[in-house]
Amino acid sequence: MSERSASYANAVAAVARAEGNLDMVSDELFRVARAIEHSDELRMTLADRQIPAARRQQIVEDLLGGQASDTTTAMVSMIVASGRSADIAGIAQHTVELNAKDRGRSVAEVRAAVALTQDQTQRLVSALSAATGHQVDVKVIVDPSVMGGVIATIGDEVIDGSVRHRLSQLRDSM
Repeated sequence: MSERSASYANAVAAVARAEGNLDMVSDELFRVARAIEHSDELRMTLADRQIPAARRQQIVEDLLGGQASDTTTAMVSMIVASGRSADIAGIAQHTVELNAKDRGRSVAEVRAAVALTQDQTQRLVSALSAATGHQVDVKVIVDPSVMGGVIATIGDEVIDGSVRHRLSQLRDSM
């Protein structure tokens, strides 16, 4: 992550801490970043410097109005207006990590073929906490290429429990 993106993440975290809602803002920012990442049209529109900053901010406010907190909406709007929308995924990831660090936890980014239920997420938190020896916050990313199972990344460690990986292991053993 660039130093500038880290600075934006630190600023977002500082504002959210001051308002007492860093947990909510980091979670919402993570989800907003994933939505932008998965929409080519939205990503290109928010990054288009030919579109006035005020118009790009209005797009953000229209999309997030009522769907995210005022703090998250304001932070995303500020990031877009400053021309950093291409960095929003990195800013969100760093903000999530800062939030977890504040609470003495690690972040597990989990890729799954389908959205996980609350019960599945809780069982995954327990399993990953037991496997790593410390508490984790799970951020789930729906990724159909996983096919089934999950792939968890905690820092530099990857735990691949995907169907694709298991099939590959089976193929290699035959």
